[in-house]
Amino acid sequence: MTRLLHVAVATTIVLSSVAGAQTAPATDSVRPDLRLFKRSDLYILGMFTAATIAMFPLDRHLASVVRDEDLVTNRDLKRASRAIRFFGGPGPFIIGASMYVVGRATRVPRMTELAVHGTEAVVVGAATSGVLKILLGRERPYFTSDTNARNFRLGRGLKGGDFQSFPSGHSTAAFAAAAAVSTETSSWWPRTRWIFGPILYGGATLVGVSRMYDDKHWASDVIMGAAVGTFAGLKTVRFNHTHEGNRIDRFLLGSSSETSRLRVIVGYDGSVGLAGRLTW
Repeated sequence: MTRLLHVAVATTIVLSSVAGAQTAPATDSVRPDLRLFKRSDLYILGMFTAATIAMFPLDRHLASVVRDEDLVTNRDLKRASRAIRFFGGPGPFIIGASMYVVGRATRVPRMTELAVHGTEAVVVGAATSGVLKILLGRERPYFTSDTNARNFRLGRGLKGGDFQSFPSGHSTAAFAAAAAVSTETSSWWPRTRWIFGPILYGGATLVGVSRMYDDKHWASDVIMGAAVGTFAGLKTVRFNHTHEGNRIDRFLLGSSSETSRLRVIVGYDGSVGLAGRLTW
């Protein structure tokens, strides 16, 4: 149990520090940068890539730690893993749909917007992750018969789920939701970025560790899933904030959205700016 806790804490620190790079102190600007992609994205991508590469030599060792016989036979851990896995599977969609219905019924615009943009982020992340899974064709841990954890083969993912280990889809979904929700809420309440961010990213990390515990993914799968999910969440929110009145927002949010003279634009690095007059 202690070793599993150490892995979870270490992984949380790695993922939260990399993913949390977007929580820099906010700065106001009357001329916000409206570009969807920025040079700083390359730095964040580089951090994730370095973390993933660094994890490759440790994949086997971490798998043996998390899959220790005493741990995998622990009923409490099994139940906890199943519960946590929900938040990387159907959970984000169920929660998003529920929030959307409640938000529209109670006329709470921010809840509705959070539901729509959060769900969009999960969809974007899932699509990206799905393409990578098929193209890279990495064997899952339970299917690997040799000592080579880096068993990739171009296009082999088409053969089925046994060859779709990289990246972790559950981690992608969990981090996409975490990034979207933390970024959206920090644009409304900037001081909460240090509250929601660690909680959401920490929870997403537990989803990734649970997938390692279930022998479905390597640690490097989880890191790359976190990268894809974080980018999906941040870029989805930024797109919606810099493309007001896009078709999806008009269709799903409609008149339930707030009317505001000034719209907050959240940068990838967490910076906050104001973007002119508009009507939702």
